[in-house]
Amino acid sequence: MVEDGSIPTVFVHGIRVSGSMWGPVAALVDGRTAAPDLPGHGARYTERFTTQGAVEAIVAAIDEVGGRAVMVGHSLGGFLAIATAGRHPERVAALVAGGCTIRPRGPFLSAYRLMARFAASSPAVADQLSARGFRRALPVPIAEAMIAGGVRCAVMPEVVAAISELDPIADLRRYPGPVLLFNGARDPFRADERRFLAAAPNARLALVPRRGHISIMAETTVLAGLVTTAAASAVPAP
Repeated sequence: MVEDGSIPTVFVHGIRVSGSMWGPVAALVDGRTAAPDLPGHGARYTERFTTQGAVEAIVAAIDEVGGRAVMVGHSLGGFLAIATAGRHPERVAALVAGGCTIRPRGPFLSAYRLMARFAASSPAVADQLSARGFRRALPVPIAEAMIAGGVRCAVMPEVVAAISELDPIADLRRYPGPVLLFNGARDPFRADERRFLAAAPNARLALVPRRGHISIMAETTVLAGLVTTAAASAVPAP
Protein backbone atom coordinates (compact mmCIF):
# COMPACT_ATOMS: atom_id res chain seq x y z
CA MET A 1 0.00 0.00 0.00
CA VAL A 2 1.07 3.61 -0.54
CA GLU A 3 2.04 5.31 2.66
CA ASP A 4 0.09 8.56 3.06
CA GLY A 5 0.17 9.30 6.77
CA SER A 6 -2.79 7.03 7.50
CA ILE A 7 -2.81 5.09 10.73
CA PRO A 8 -1.42 1.59 10.06
CA THR A 9 -3.69 -1.43 10.37
CA VAL A 10 -2.91 -4.84 11.84
CA PHE A 11 -5.25 -7.69 10.87
CA VAL A 12 -5.60 -10.81 13.03
CA HIS A 13 -6.78 -14.05 11.43
CA GLY A 14 -9.19 -16.73 12.58
CA ILE A 15 -8.68 -20.25 13.84
CA ARG A 16 -6.82 -22.76 11.61
CA VAL A 17 -6.14 -20.29 8.77
CA SER A 18 -3.49 -17.55 8.48
CA GLY A 19 -2.88 -13.88 7.85
CA SER A 20 -3.54 -14.45 4.15
CA MET A 21 -7.29 -14.45 4.88
CA TRP A 22 -7.21 -10.66 5.19
CA GLY A 23 -5.45 -10.01 1.85
CA PRO A 24 -8.58 -8.97 -0.12
CA VAL A 25 -9.63 -6.52 2.62
CA ALA A 26 -6.13 -5.17 3.27
CA ALA A 27 -5.80 -4.38 -0.44
CA LEU A 28 -8.66 -1.87 -0.03
CA VAL A 29 -7.29 -0.13 3.08
CA ASP A 30 -5.02 2.92 2.91
CA GLY A 31 -1.71 3.04 4.76
CA ARG A 32 0.61 0.35 6.01
CA THR A 33 -0.90 -3.01 6.90
CA ALA A 34 0.30 -6.20 8.53
CA ALA A 35 -1.38 -9.58 8.96
CA PRO A 36 0.86 -11.82 11.06
CA ASP A 37 0.53 -15.58 11.31
CA LEU A 38 -0.23 -16.61 14.87
CA PRO A 39 1.63 -19.49 16.57
CA GLY A 40 0.36 -22.85 15.36
CA HIS A 41 -0.95 -21.31 12.13
CA GLY A 42 0.37 -20.52 8.67
CA ALA A 43 4.15 -20.32 8.48
CA ARG A 44 4.31 -20.81 12.27
CA TYR A 45 2.34 -24.06 12.31
CA THR A 46 5.07 -25.95 14.20
CA GLU A 47 4.81 -23.61 17.20
CA ARG A 48 2.55 -24.21 20.18
CA PHE A 49 -0.42 -21.85 20.42
CA THR A 50 -0.83 -19.82 23.61
CA THR A 51 -2.61 -16.56 24.26
CA GLN A 52 0.62 -14.94 25.39
CA GLY A 53 2.44 -16.06 22.25
CA ALA A 54 -0.41 -14.84 20.05
CA VAL A 55 -0.52 -11.42 21.70
CA GLU A 56 3.25 -11.15 21.41
CA ALA A 57 2.99 -11.88 17.67
CA ILE A 58 0.34 -9.18 17.31
CA VAL A 59 2.38 -6.63 19.27
CA ALA A 60 5.44 -7.43 17.13
CA ALA A 61 3.36 -6.71 14.02
CA ILE A 62 2.22 -3.40 15.52
CA ASP A 63 5.85 -2.50 16.15
CA GLU A 64 6.72 -3.35 12.55
CA VAL A 65 4.19 -0.83 11.22
CA GLY A 66 5.14 1.96 13.60
CA GLY A 67 4.21 1.07 17.17
CA ARG A 68 0.52 1.98 17.08
CA ALA A 69 -2.22 0.70 14.78
CA VAL A 70 -5.88 0.09 14.16
CA MET A 71 -6.47 -3.49 15.34
CA VAL A 72 -8.81 -5.66 13.25
CA GLY A 73 -9.79 -9.25 13.97
CA HIS A 74 -12.49 -11.77 13.16
CA SER A 75 -13.50 -14.84 15.16
CA LEU A 76 -10.37 -16.04 17.00
CA GLY A 77 -8.72 -12.91 15.62
CA GLY A 78 -11.46 -10.80 17.18
CA PHE A 79 -10.97 -12.36 20.61
CA LEU A 80 -7.22 -11.79 20.34
CA ALA A 81 -7.60 -8.24 19.04
CA ILE A 82 -9.73 -7.47 22.10
CA ALA A 83 -7.19 -9.16 24.38
CA THR A 84 -4.36 -7.13 22.85
CA ALA A 85 -6.30 -3.88 23.23
CA GLY A 86 -7.02 -4.67 26.87
CA ARG A 87 -3.39 -5.50 27.64
CA HIS A 88 -1.70 -2.89 25.45
CA PRO A 89 -4.21 -0.03 25.02
CA GLU A 90 -1.49 2.48 24.19
CA ARG A 91 -0.63 0.51 21.04
CA VAL A 92 -4.20 0.23 19.70
CA ALA A 93 -5.49 3.37 18.01
CA ALA A 94 -8.92 1.82 17.40
CA LEU A 95 -10.39 -1.65 17.70
CA VAL A 96 -12.47 -3.45 15.05
CA ALA A 97 -13.62 -6.92 16.16
CA GLY A 98 -16.17 -9.23 14.58
CA GLY A 99 -17.53 -12.73 14.89
CA CYS A 100 -16.49 -12.83 18.54
CA THR A 101 -19.29 -11.24 20.57
CA ILE A 102 -19.97 -14.35 22.59
CA ARG A 103 -18.45 -15.24 25.93
CA PRO A 104 -16.18 -18.29 25.63
CA ARG A 105 -18.14 -20.26 28.20
CA GLY A 106 -20.91 -22.85 28.53
CA PRO A 107 -22.50 -24.53 25.49
CA PHE A 108 -20.46 -22.45 23.03
CA LEU A 109 -17.20 -23.63 24.54
CA SER A 110 -18.39 -27.23 24.85
CA ALA A 111 -19.35 -27.33 21.18
CA TYR A 112 -16.01 -25.89 20.14
CA ARG A 113 -14.13 -28.38 22.30
CA LEU A 114 -15.97 -31.23 20.61
CA MET A 115 -15.26 -29.82 17.16
CA ALA A 116 -11.59 -29.31 18.04
CA ARG A 117 -11.21 -32.90 19.25
CA PHE A 118 -12.72 -34.21 16.03
CA ALA A 119 -10.47 -32.00 13.90
CA ALA A 120 -7.33 -32.99 15.80
CA SER A 121 -8.15 -36.70 15.56
CA SER A 122 -7.83 -36.60 11.75
CA PRO A 123 -6.19 -33.28 10.94
CA ALA A 124 -5.47 -33.99 7.27
CA VAL A 125 -9.13 -34.84 6.66
CA ALA A 126 -10.28 -31.85 8.71
CA ASP A 127 -7.97 -29.55 6.74
CA GLN A 128 -9.48 -30.76 3.48
CA LEU A 129 -13.04 -30.42 4.76
CA SER A 130 -12.33 -26.90 6.01
CA ALA A 131 -10.85 -25.83 2.68
CA ARG A 132 -13.86 -27.31 0.88
CA GLY A 133 -16.19 -25.45 3.23
CA PHE A 134 -14.48 -22.12 2.57
CA ARG A 135 -14.76 -22.69 -1.18
CA ARG A 136 -18.46 -23.41 -0.87
CA ALA A 137 -19.20 -20.43 1.37
CA LEU A 138 -17.14 -17.75 -0.34
CA PRO A 139 -16.41 -16.38 -3.82
CA VAL A 140 -13.34 -17.97 -5.36
CA PRO A 141 -10.83 -15.13 -4.74
CA ILE A 142 -11.89 -14.79 -1.10
CA ALA A 143 -11.85 -18.54 -0.48
CA GLU A 144 -8.41 -18.88 -2.02
CA ALA A 145 -7.13 -16.07 0.22
CA MET A 146 -8.56 -17.89 3.23
CA ILE A 147 -6.59 -21.04 2.50
CA ALA A 148 -3.50 -19.59 0.79
CA GLY A 149 -1.40 -19.71 3.95
CA GLY A 150 -2.49 -23.23 4.81
CA VAL A 151 -5.27 -24.75 6.90
CA ARG A 152 -4.04 -26.20 10.21
CA CYS A 153 -6.84 -27.92 12.12
CA ALA A 154 -4.39 -29.74 14.38
CA VAL A 155 -3.98 -26.54 16.42
CA MET A 156 -7.65 -26.29 17.32
CA PRO A 157 -7.56 -27.98 20.77
CA GLU A 158 -4.78 -25.63 21.90
CA VAL A 159 -6.72 -22.64 20.62
CA VAL A 160 -9.95 -23.68 22.33
CA ALA A 161 -8.10 -24.23 25.62
CA ALA A 162 -6.59 -20.75 25.36
CA ILE A 163 -9.89 -19.10 24.46
CA SER A 164 -11.53 -20.64 27.52
CA GLU A 165 -9.22 -18.55 29.69
CA LEU A 166 -10.03 -15.23 27.99
CA ASP A 167 -12.41 -12.63 29.40
CA PRO A 168 -13.16 -10.35 26.45
CA ILE A 169 -15.68 -8.27 28.36
CA ALA A 170 -13.09 -7.45 31.04
CA ASP A 171 -10.56 -6.65 28.29
CA LEU A 172 -13.02 -4.27 26.64
CA ARG A 173 -13.53 -2.47 29.94
CA ARG A 174 -9.77 -1.85 30.09
CA TYR A 175 -9.60 -0.34 26.62
CA PRO A 176 -10.61 3.35 26.48
CA GLY A 177 -10.35 3.86 22.71
CA PRO A 178 -13.00 3.60 19.98
CA VAL A 179 -14.46 0.14 19.40
CA LEU A 180 -16.36 -1.01 16.33
CA LEU A 181 -17.94 -4.45 16.69
CA PHE A 182 -19.23 -6.13 13.53
CA ASN A 183 -21.23 -9.28 12.88
CA GLY A 184 -23.08 -10.97 10.10
CA ALA A 185 -26.76 -10.77 10.94
CA ARG A 186 -26.92 -14.60 10.77
CA ASP A 187 -23.80 -15.23 12.85
CA PRO A 188 -24.53 -17.37 15.95
CA PHE A 189 -21.50 -15.76 17.62
CA ARG A 190 -23.68 -12.65 18.13
CA ALA A 191 -25.25 -14.05 21.30
CA ASP A 192 -23.65 -11.60 23.75
CA GLU A 193 -23.12 -8.56 21.54
CA ARG A 194 -25.15 -6.28 23.85
CA ARG A 195 -22.96 -7.24 26.80
CA PHE A 196 -19.87 -6.49 24.72
CA LEU A 197 -21.26 -3.11 23.69
CA ALA A 198 -22.06 -2.22 27.28
CA ALA A 199 -18.54 -3.12 28.39
CA ALA A 200 -16.77 -0.73 26.03
CA PRO A 201 -17.14 2.98 26.77
CA ASN A 202 -16.82 3.99 23.10
CA ALA A 203 -18.36 1.05 21.23
CA ARG A 204 -20.61 0.84 18.19
CA LEU A 205 -22.12 -2.15 16.38
CA ALA A 206 -22.33 -2.80 12.63
CA LEU A 207 -24.52 -5.64 11.36
CA VAL A 208 -24.08 -6.98 7.84
CA PRO A 209 -27.40 -8.29 6.47
CA ARG A 210 -27.77 -11.89 5.30
CA ARG A 211 -24.22 -12.84 6.23
CA GLY A 212 -23.05 -15.55 8.60
CA HIS A 213 -19.85 -16.22 10.50
CA ILE A 214 -17.74 -17.15 7.46
CA SER A 215 -19.67 -15.57 4.61
CA ILE A 216 -19.14 -12.08 6.04
CA MET A 217 -15.57 -12.28 4.69
CA ALA A 218 -17.05 -11.96 1.19
CA GLU A 219 -18.00 -8.36 2.02
CA THR A 220 -14.53 -6.97 1.37
CA THR A 221 -15.70 -3.44 0.57
CA VAL A 222 -17.91 -3.29 3.65
CA LEU A 223 -15.13 -4.57 5.91
CA ALA A 224 -12.59 -2.16 4.44
CA GLY A 225 -15.10 0.64 5.02
CA LEU A 226 -15.41 -0.34 8.68
CA VAL A 227 -11.64 -0.20 9.04
CA THR A 228 -11.55 3.25 7.43
CA THR A 229 -14.35 4.46 9.71
CA ALA A 230 -12.53 3.18 12.77
CA ALA A 231 -9.28 4.83 11.69
CA ALA A 232 -11.09 8.15 11.29
CA SER A 233 -12.35 7.89 14.87
CA ALA A 234 -8.99 6.94 16.35
CA VAL A 235 -7.66 9.06 19.17
CA PRO A 236 -4.34 10.70 18.24
CA ALA A 237 -1.25 9.28 19.91
CA PRO A 238 -0.26 11.11 23.11
